[in-house]
This record gives sequence, structure tokens and C-alpha cells, in this order.
Amino acid sequence: MEAATSFFLTLVFTVSTIYRLQTVHLDPLQLVLVGTVLEATCFLFEVPTGVVADTFSRRLSIIIGTFLLGAGIGLEGYIPTFAVVLLGQVVSGIGYTFLSGATQAWIADEVGEEHLGPVFIRAGQLGQAGGILGLLASVAIGSVQIGLPIVLGSALTMALAILLVFIMPETGFKPTPREDRTTWQAMGHTFTQGVGAVRRQPRLATFLVIEAFFGLASEGWDRLAEAHLLLNFTFPQIGSLSFQPIVWLGAINLVGSLLAIGASEIARRRIKIARRDIMVKTITVLAALRIASTLLFALAGSFAWALVGRWSRSMFGSVEQPLYGAWVTQSIDSQVRATVLSMTSQINAVGQIAGGPIMGGIAKLVSVPAAIAVSGLVLAPVLPLYGRAHRQGEDHDAGLAEAAVAVEV
Repeated sequence: MEAATSFFLTLVFTVSTIYRLQTVHLDPLQLVLVGTVLEATCFLFEVPTGVVADTFSRRLSIIIGTFLLGAGIGLEGYIPTFAVVLLGQVVSGIGYTFLSGATQAWIADEVGEEHLGPVFIRAGQLGQAGGILGLLASVAIGSVQIGLPIVLGSALTMALAILLVFIMPETGFKPTPREDRTTWQAMGHTFTQGVGAVRRQPRLATFLVIEAFFGLASEGWDRLAEAHLLLNFTFPQIGSLSFQPIVWLGAINLVGSLLAIGASEIARRRIKIARRDIMVKTITVLAALRIASTLLFALAGSFAWALVGRWSRSMFGSVEQPLYGAWVTQSIDSQVRATVLSMTSQINAVGQIAGGPIMGGIAKLVSVPAAIAVSGLVLAPVLPLYGRAHRQGEDHDAGLAEAAVAVEV
């Protein structure tokens, strides 16, 4: 799933910025607003779809989400207007909400919590490999017709959803018995349990705050990084040869993916996932390096330094995010895991909804590099928050141990 989805989405996203700039003719503010609409949709649908995954079926949620994701992408590829691009974000956003939380919760049920860290990192590596193949295919196809990879990626993503109907297992999930539920009562009960879990464990509330900062920071990078390269740098010639922007962007992303795969493999072999303190310290250092790389990319005075910043950010983020995802997932009870994870995604969406127009406004009124630099600085508060969440987790675990001893006595 991870390799195929990454292949299909990279096929699309390798050309999406060029497509939106050259074919749809969006300006930097409109580029960011596309993301804002996507995240607003996620905000509205995240928790309801997460409750569906906890109440009925993770598998069903993933299949629906994959199909809607492909359908939304296809709208943009077939009708290149700003309004239809926004409509496509709405459909894709609903698809994302069916996937977020449900995917992590499904694999946790299937393989067991103790295996999550290595599985997430390995899945990330396979995703990177699929992304490399998708990148190469996108460059080749997009060089012929810039919108064709988007249409093809849409069709393949919907085909994957149909394939999952026949091959995807679900052996570890125990839905609410049919005789014990009505749809809305079960959904309401599961959501209430999720809120209760956050209230009982302060570290879960801290994770929600961290997600808010992730959301605030992400739009400036996700929507404007490639635009920065396209608008503010001249791609150099190699000898007497000059290449289309899509070839340059493909090569840049290819190197970034290879570096990310290598960094993930080193982390998988050397980082002791079972040692929570080591994992949290590693995540914190990687986050600091990701912030520094973002600032380097934004403030680079040359194309070469911009590449160093972009590649470094990709490399550090490829290790930080799977580790952070494993940490959060391990911290949530299985019964409400998809719901709480969906809540974190919803908070992330709130951050993006708030941060998107701000970053877009900075890009339009000041400059694209200024918006990217601000997005990097916004991440700084997560550094102390990681430590706070770790201390809260230790306090919670100590409290559970004391309670267990008291029960035995």
C-alpha cells in the first residue's frame, strides 16, 4: 500500500506545482489557498471519518479514502481551472480523512504495537522507493504533456482502491457488535472515549499542540518550496544542455528521496526504538535540523545552497516523522486509536487553515522566501514540547505502575 500510494501520488505531485503555475496560472497566494481548502475539508470531516474506522472497519475506511483521493486528483487533471482545482481538494480532503488515523490503527491491530516503530520506518523506505519510480515516470510522461501524470495518477489510485477490496486483510480489529449499536450512538460513544483519553493523558493534549504547530508551518513549505525554485532561481545548464523545469525538479526530488531512504535505513538499524528516551531525543535533534534546513533553503543566495537546504530538510524529516508517528500511536489505547489520531490530524488541519492565508499573504506582499523562512521559525516551539510530552508520558506510566501495585496489594 505504501509503495503503490507513494508511486501514484509522486506521479501527480512532481508536476502539480508546474501544472498549477503554467496551465492553471495560479499566483503564490492561490497556490496556498488550494492547500487551505484541502485542510478546511480535513477539519470538517476528520473526526467523523476516524470514528467510522473505530466503530465499523479500518479496512472499509481505507478503501473509501483511497478511491476518493484518486477521484479528487482526477478533477484537477481533467479541468484546469482554479474553481475545479478547489473542488478537487474538497473531494481529496474527504479521502485523506478516511485514510488518516485508520491506516496507522489498522497496521497496529495487524502487527502489534511492539512492532510499530520498525514497520513504520520500513514502510517509509518502501514509500520512498515507490516515490522514486513515480518521480521518474512523472518526468518522462510530463515532458510530453504536463497534465498527463495527474490524470494517470488519479486512475491508478482509484484502481488501487478496487484492488484492496479483494486483497486487504483485517484480522485484528473488533468492531462494535451490531446488536449493541446504532450508528450515531456508537459514533458518539467512540468520540467521547477519544476526548476522555486526551483528558486523562496530558501527553495526548501536548501532541495536539505539537500538531497545531506542524499545521501552521507546513503550508509555507508544501505549497511554496517548488515555486521558490521555479520563480527565484535560474536552473543552470550542464555543458551546452539545458533542461525543462520538470526534469530539474525531478532530479532534485530524486536525490532527496535517495538521501531520505539512506537516512531512514541508518535510523532503522541504529536507533533503539524500544528506548523511549533515546527516540524522543533523536526526534528533537532531527526537528532542530529540519528547522535549520528550512531557513537555509529560504535564505540561500545561490542555487547550490538552496539544494543543500532542500535535500537536508527532506533527509531529516524522513526520519523524524515516522519516529514521531510511532511514538504517538504507541501512546494511545487501541479502542480509540483511530479517533485520537484523527483528532491530531484535525488540529493539524486547523493550523494549516490558519497558517495558509498568512503564509500566502507573506508570499504575495513580501516574498516567497520570506514565507518559507517564517514557516521554518514557526516549528521552533515543538522542540520543548517534545520534551514535555516525554515527561508527561513517564509520569503517566509511573502512575499506572503504582495503581497496579495498589490493586495487587
